[in-house]
Amino acid sequence: MIIMDDKRLVVFNDKKIRRVWYRDDWWFSVVDVVGVLSESSNPRGYLKDMRRRDSELGKGWGQIATPLSIETKGGNQFVNCANKEGILRIIQSIPSKKAEPFKLWLAKVGSERIEEIENPELAQERMKELYEEKGYSKSWIEKRVRGIAIRQDLTDEWKERGVEDNRDFAILTNEIAKATFGIGIKEHKKLKGLELRFKNQNLRDHMDDLELIFSMLGERVATEITQSRNSDGLEECRDSAKEGGEVAGNARKDAESRIGKSVVSRDNYLDIKKKKRIEE
Repeated sequence: MIIMDDKRLVVFNDKKIRRVWYRDDWWFSVVDVVGVLSESSNPRGYLKDMRRRDSELGKGWGQIATPLSIETKGGNQFVNCANKEGILRIIQSIPSKKAEPFKLWLAKVGSERIEEIENPELAQERMKELYEEKGYSKSWIEKRVRGIAIRQDLTDEWKERGVEDNRDFAILTNEIAKATFGIGIKEHKKLKGLELRFKNQNLRDHMDDLELIFSMLGERVATEITQSRNSDGLEECRDSAKEGGEVAGNARKDAESRIGKSVVSRDNYLDIKKKKRIEE
């Protein structure tokens, strides 16, 4: 069983695996992972033998493992670490019964990915299942999935109009968010209690129903305005994005005046669901 112990550790079957946040991702101590899965009394020696046996792993070791400073009882020390992709590659080279479930899982994921390429609807259904497993309601999931489709239409529109850089996408998205909610994405994340350094945390996965609805409205209207104005390039798309957000922002303000509370909430959707389950 895998448990997130704290921000520095993962616990797997009562054994601790050290980790560190680096380059916007979690990196795990290679020797800890090898020690757990191989059950070797000398994981460092086992790792050396493994690299010698698997010549391709040995050749690409410099791209897989990176020495990173990790906090230990005796102070910080540099330990070879790998990200999720690197760890999965290392697991493939461990001839152990404990590693076998991970290998079977990798084979299953690979097979599912091929199926999803052949039939994209499968990817959407599996995504819904993952959200359900995390505790999201079916009604929330439907909104989230619809929001993803609306978002995809918008980014496709931007690409056709000469906006392709991820940084530019972020700028345009933030313009819509500011006009829709009155605060930018960073401020909204802080309000939800999310840590900005964890860039893989998606704000929308923590929004409640109304926040999702107004996000969709802002992006859908931005798409329509971009098309009707035939916006071209970053600056023109930026104006259209802002106007789309303003439409959603005005609707939000009207809703707030009628329901008597702010749509923008500190509540994190997952925390709300957990609290309800506890109370029940």
